[in-house]
Amino acid sequence: MLGVSVRTPVQDSMRLARQLGPVFRRKAFGKEVVFVWGARLAAELADEARFAKHVGLGVANLRPVAGDGLFTAYNHEPNWQLAHDILAPGFSREAMAGYHPLMLDAARQLMARWDAEEAAGRAVDVPGDMTKLTLETIARTGFGHDFGSFERVRPHPFVTAMVGTLTHAQRRNVVPPALAPLLMRGAERRNAAHMAYLNRTVDEVVAARRAADASGARGDLLDRMLEVAHPETGERLADRNIRRQVITFLVAGHETTSGALSFALHYLARHPEVRARARQEVDEVWGDAEAPAYEQVAKLRYVRRVLDESLRLWPTAPGFAREARHDTVLGGTHPMRRGAWALVLAVMLHRDPEAWGPRADAFDPDRFAPAAVRSRPPHVFKPFGTGARACIGRQFALHEATLVLALLLRRYDLAPEPGYRLRVAERLTLMPQGLRLRLARRGT
Repeated sequence: MLGVSVRTPVQDSMRLARQLGPVFRRKAFGKEVVFVWGARLAAELADEARFAKHVGLGVANLRPVAGDGLFTAYNHEPNWQLAHDILAPGFSREAMAGYHPLMLDAARQLMARWDAEEAAGRAVDVPGDMTKLTLETIARTGFGHDFGSFERVRPHPFVTAMVGTLTHAQRRNVVPPALAPLLMRGAERRNAAHMAYLNRTVDEVVAARRAADASGARGDLLDRMLEVAHPETGERLADRNIRRQVITFLVAGHETTSGALSFALHYLARHPEVRARARQEVDEVWGDAEAPAYEQVAKLRYVRRVLDESLRLWPTAPGFAREARHDTVLGGTHPMRRGAWALVLAVMLHRDPEAWGPRADAFDPDRFAPAAVRSRPPHVFKPFGTGARACIGRQFALHEATLVLALLLRRYDLAPEPGYRLRVAERLTLMPQGLRLRLARRGT
C-alpha cells in the first residue's frame, strides 16, 4: 500500500497507529484496510456473536498451498470444523504428556549444538537454531518425521521454501495489482517452486506413514488425520485436505514458536535481573533432576511470564482480521456492513496504554502476575488470535517454549553481542533479525 515498505508493513503500521489513534483507515491501489488496536474496540471485535474470523491479506495469499487447512479455511468451508473436531484430541493433556519426551530429545540436540559453539567461543544464531528446534519438534511429535535439521549447516530446504512462501504472501499485499505481473514475475516463479517443494515433502511424509506397518501406529496428529473419523458423522479427511493440514501444522507449528523463543531469549539476555529470577525458579522447581517431568513445566510460572511478556511486545502473529456477521456499529461510531472486516493490530493492542499503563513499551514479566492479569480488561492479550478460530496448538506451543527456555536458562548464561539493536524481520510472522548471543556454560 502507498507509503508502506515492502519489507516492514507491520512496523510502518505501528508508527501510523501511534499518530492516528486506536482505529484508522488506509487506502491505496484500490485496497482499503481498517486497522484497530484500541483495547475497547478489540474487545468488541472478539465478540463471536457479532464477528468472525476473516481470511484476508497475506493469509488469503497462502491458500494456493494451504487451501482449506485450519488456518486458511474460509468460515463456510466444512473441512475446518471436520478437521478441528478430529484433531482437537491431539492437543489434550494426555496427548501433550506423550509429546513431552520428544520435545526433550529435540531440545537436547539443540543444546549439544550450543555446547559445541560455546566451546569454540562462537556466538549462536538464535533465530536459525530456534527454527531448527521447532521444526524438528512439530515434525517428530506430530508426524513421526525427522528433518535432520541439526546435522545441516544450511537450513533444511523445507524451511527455505516456507520462508519464501510466507515472504511472498506478505509482499503481494503491498504491490499494486496492475504492476504485479511486471514486478513479481520472477517472484511468482520462485513461489510456485517453493509451494511445489512443500507439497512434495508432505506427500512423501504421508506416503511413508501409509506404507508403514499398521502395528506401528503412533496415535499422533498424522495418525488421527489418516485413521480417525468424525465422532458423530463418521466423515474422514480427504487426501488433499490431509496434505493441507500437514503443511499448516508444519509451518504454523514451528514458525511462530521459533519467533517467540527468539524474542524471549533476546529479552533474557538484556535483563540480567529477570534472567536470574527465572533461573532460580527453574532450579527450585526441578531440583537435582536432569530434565523435568511433564507436570513440572506448568509450575514454571515466572518463566511463562517471560514468554508471555515477549509475546506481548512482539506477537509473532502480529495481527488477525475479523469480519462482521451482520450489519453493526463498532464502538458506537464506526458502521460496518455484513462481511466488512477490520485488522486487529495485536502488536499495538498489546501496547495500548489504556490496558497496559504508561510504560507499555517496557519489558516487565510481572505484568502477567495473577493480580495484574485480573486487574486488566479482557481481550487485550491476543498472541494466538481469538474465538473459535484461535490457534488450536496454543498449549503445545506454550509447553514447548516454556520447556526450552527453562532448559537453556539452567545450562547457559546469555549475553548479547556488543552493539546489537533489535531489528524485526517480517514474513507474515515476526522474527528478530540477526540476533546472536554469546554463551557461557553454568558451573564450567
